Amino acid sequence: MQTTRGTSLSDSTDPQKGEAGESPRPRRVGVLVAVGCAALALDIVSKIAVVALLQDRAPVRLLGGLLTLRETRNSGAAFSIGTGYTIIFTVIACGVVVAIARTARNLRSVPWAVCLGLLLGGALGNLVDRVLRAPAPFQGHVVDWIELPDWPVFNLADSAITCGGVLAVLLAARGLQVDGTRVSDDEDDDGRDGDDDGDRAPEPAPGEHGR
Repeated sequence: MQTTRGTSLSDSTDPQKGEAGESPRPRRVGVLVAVGCAALALDIVSKIAVVALLQDRAPVRLLGGLLTLRETRNSGAAFSIGTGYTIIFTVIACGVVVAIARTARNLRSVPWAVCLGLLLGGALGNLVDRVLRAPAPFQGHVVDWIELPDWPVFNLADSAITCGGVLAVLLAARGLQVDGTRVSDDEDDDGRDGDDDGDRAPEPAPGEHGR
């Protein structure tokens, strides 16, 4: 069965295809997993080293005091926000992980894969601390160790979450969607269809020419 001469129903445009007849964009779950694992591994290794070298010791000042390495424990969210709500932030982190896993089913954009990978690795990094560290399972305090002037102490997981959040805002502002399409392209197509259908000037009635 054909819709027009030489064009079958199987050639119709698919949301995951750039043009009709093109192969679908490949999923980018591998990029997400690689970035997430890298962010998680760096965070875990850095925290192990910090606990071993800096716990119960004086802070290490570098770059003339611009950067200070100080081992602290945080019961709240990133940058010591909301201390005392460890269980709540544990539940939120689990929800973030589940949401990213669901989104990955339609992930066909490399920039979004990097963005979600950073968010996933950061969320898992702090979640591991909350699940495994003292004072109790699922109530553990997160290890923070990077201190800048006039800024709360943080860790690499916090940095990954922040970078992922900023990247998400930039991608959304540019109209790039998780499936690799662009909002502006879809709006342009709708606008062109509207011009063809309803914006043409009406043709003059017979006998009106020359008046």
